[in-house]
Amino acid sequence: MSAPQDTLFEFPCDFPLKVFGHAQPGFAQAIAEVVQRHAPEFDAATIEMRSSSGAKYLSLTCTFRAESREQLDALYRELTSHPMVKMAL
Repeated sequence: MSAPQDTLFEFPCDFPLKVFGHAQPGFAQAIAEVVQRHAPEFDAATIEMRSSSGAKYLSLTCTFRAESREQLDALYRELTSHPMVKMAL
């Protein structure tokens, strides 16, 4: 019998990370820098951006190669503590 898995992902895998925040100058750049600290091969040019209907918020999708659960946990911790981030999924 094998040990139970604590994740549903098989690593490495391509991981789409969604980050939400107020639409403001420098938001996408700041998020790209955080993601690149945890996934150095991440290409910021691949970020997908969407504005809310009132253009008050911006949603970013950053797809990168996730290597481990620990990498994802560290990235989420840094993103959720970032002052520009309202939510990360």
